[in-house]
Amino acid sequence: MILAAFHVKSFRYQWPADLLTSWAFEMETIILGWYVMVQTGSVLLLTAFGSLQFLGTLAAPMFGVLGDRVGGRLMLCFMRAVYLSLAVLVMLLALTGALSPAWVFVAATLNGIFRPNDLVMRNALIGETIPPAHLVGALGMSRATMDSARVGGALAGAGLSTALGIGCTYLFVTTFYAASLLLTFRIARARPVPDPAAPSPYPLPLAGDRQGASRWRDLKDGLARVRETPRLLAPMWLAFLINLTAYPVSGGLLPYVAQRIYHVDATGLGWLVAAFSFGGLLASIGVVVTGGSRHLERATLVHTAVWYALLLGFGHLASMGPGLLTLLAAGFVQNVAMISVTGVLLAAAGGRFRGRVMGVRALAVYGLPIGLMVSGALIERIGYPATITVSAAVGLLFTLLIGVRWRAAMWRRSRPAPA
Repeated sequence: MILAAFHVKSFRYQWPADLLTSWAFEMETIILGWYVMVQTGSVLLLTAFGSLQFLGTLAAPMFGVLGDRVGGRLMLCFMRAVYLSLAVLVMLLALTGALSPAWVFVAATLNGIFRPNDLVMRNALIGETIPPAHLVGALGMSRATMDSARVGGALAGAGLSTALGIGCTYLFVTTFYAASLLLTFRIARARPVPDPAAPSPYPLPLAGDRQGASRWRDLKDGLARVRETPRLLAPMWLAFLINLTAYPVSGGLLPYVAQRIYHVDATGLGWLVAAFSFGGLLASIGVVVTGGSRHLERATLVHTAVWYALLLGFGHLASMGPGLLTLLAAGFVQNVAMISVTGVLLAAAGGRFRGRVMGVRALAVYGLPIGLMVSGALIERIGYPATITVSAAVGLLFTLLIGVRWRAAMWRRSRPAPA
């Protein structure tokens, strides 16, 4: 299964490019999140910083339309050039002593316009190039790439920033972004056309208003496809729920947990993030080896419910050791759930709507900044344990409701065996 993915030229270059980009993403998140928490001491500003990084989810469907029209390669090249430019800016500000929380928020805002859509383009490229029989295995490998980068990036970002400072650490971040951009240029320019006599998958561009109208029509068609297909609609709602109630606990709030609950430094924060990511890496490897569940929708529901149960326990732990083990287990089950969701969406979308459906999927990520801001406000009012209890209970309840409401699409369906 792994060899089948690497026989595709596009994936051979996409894999290391995605790896380097994920390393840089994770290092930046750890470095700047800890900087905001230490400099401001405010959980609200910390959650605001985390929320800004997902600003671009509102434009995700249009990114999907552009990906279908001009290709994922061109979109990724442009986006990764933006990441590189912003990293150079932060590095120069830090090295000259001019960096401040305000500059960090500016960089997070600009980065947030593009970063949420990086995964949209990655998944769309995989859907374009990997045969259906190997799709879930390739998705597992892609997730393994991100999770391994998150483990290494979290530890490297925390350790290097403690030892060298932000400015010197950003030399590594900019290097990773630059190498990723160069590799992205090597990805195939166009999708393969199985039939040599078939028309090009990219239609000739329209002129003026006709082009804009056509893009809006494509976007509306993608939204209609999701709304009218239960196999797409139910996972979309579940993905939004997860981003709203689960990911804030195991992601954006970890700097607060590290400093205020476990009383550790940036290195301790790195270990917390790495534990969650390492659990995800183990799950990704398992999916690559086994090819994933025959019942993807059912696997999504079950593992999401277990994830919420683990987060409920995590919210009441007061020591680092049990917290690391709980995050490890939570990372494992969340990755099985997320790989299964992506596999369902790519399989149900069809080739014509793949980019647009993944763009709509990215809209679900907008639940994360909302969840972060709500969690930050609740922590200041009712405390951290009560906030996590509310989030986990709400998530678990609505997971069960989604499973019941769309039980025909989410519980009784099984994936055909690979040919």
